[in-house]
Amino acid sequence: MDTVDAAGLKIGDDHPPRIMGVLNVSKESPYSPSVYDDPDEAAQYVDEELVSQGADIVDVGLESANKRFDVLSAEQELDRLNVALETIERVEGDAVFSIETRYAEVADEALSRGFDMVNDICGFADPEMPDVCEAHDAAVVKMASPPDLERPGAVEDVDWSERRSDGRERRTSYADDIYEALTMNGFTDKTIVDPAFGGWSEAKTLEDDRETFRRLREFRGHGRPILVSINRKNFLKEVAGRSTEEALPVSLAATSMAVERGAHVIRTHDVAETRDAALIGHEFTRERVREPTVEELDVTTVREAERHLERVGGDVGAASDAVARAFVVRDVPTDVRQTLVGAADDAGAVCTGDRELLLAGTAGEISAVSDALSGESGRFDVLVDALDSFLR
Repeated sequence: MDTVDAAGLKIGDDHPPRIMGVLNVSKESPYSPSVYDDPDEAAQYVDEELVSQGADIVDVGLESANKRFDVLSAEQELDRLNVALETIERVEGDAVFSIETRYAEVADEALSRGFDMVNDICGFADPEMPDVCEAHDAAVVKMASPPDLERPGAVEDVDWSERRSDGRERRTSYADDIYEALTMNGFTDKTIVDPAFGGWSEAKTLEDDRETFRRLREFRGHGRPILVSINRKNFLKEVAGRSTEEALPVSLAATSMAVERGAHVIRTHDVAETRDAALIGHEFTRERVREPTVEELDVTTVREAERHLERVGGDVGAASDAVARAFVVRDVPTDVRQTLVGAADDAGAVCTGDRELLLAGTAGEISAVSDALSGESGRFDVLVDALDSFLR
């Protein structure tokens, strides 16, 4: 996993989770407590509500990305940039300042006049954005999005099979399309990836977001730090049946889980509370070997292993040897026990125990056990179904 240096702020596995607070100078923004058009008031908000509460990064939005609003032109964003620039000049606290924009022209102006990094919600749809960020040696958040300045985040509207250059068969799940979207137009050396949680189009469902969150570890396969923006999002609120005003607890629970699953930056309006939740997730993340020349991967599924193999140019078929599971099998009749033990032994898996049997092995070994048992006159249907659920 690469570490990104954002104006001296290190972002990556070997550093604490970073909190990105939000300031909007866009009157359209739906979260009114963060919206300011007066630089003095905006600077006071940044100092008192963001930086002093634990924000490492302040993300300044010039327009609302809500799909209900018209997209501003680069010229219109530039007209609003002065308020943002005057604001950061007045801020007394220490923070990294990020400009949220889809336009390379706006990013160039902002980076030239005091901003430290870029939050690109259109995933390098402006082809000059990577070059601008590299010219300024600036970190950049790349949100999964079609290569289209008008439709940030609307990845489900794209047929990714037509955009693939390697001939691989298109996967049909939403999370796979998000992963693919992030590869479009490449990365800079200081890119942070954002899986684009939230309602970016009418076609996207809450289950799409939940699937992406469940599979968050897969996005580590890009080898880049991960930013998540999940604060009070609908896919979390629905689980607990909460309104936006009541949704802070579910956001904090998800924040801890996101950090434990590999997220490095949490974008939020609730800075102090989110900082605490992120630190808890960081504290209880599983210890892994991380040396300059050796990194133990955080891999829990075959699909996660495939992502890393794709990145390093390895044999994706080897993923089944990179993940292991252990099962306890109960109520095994004596005459059946030997069949199960024998199938495991033939596959190279472990199967041992007295009243209960412990079955353990790699995904490949478990697959071989499942194949051997599936022809045993239906006696192992329940076990085979359980093993196959792991393999999926």
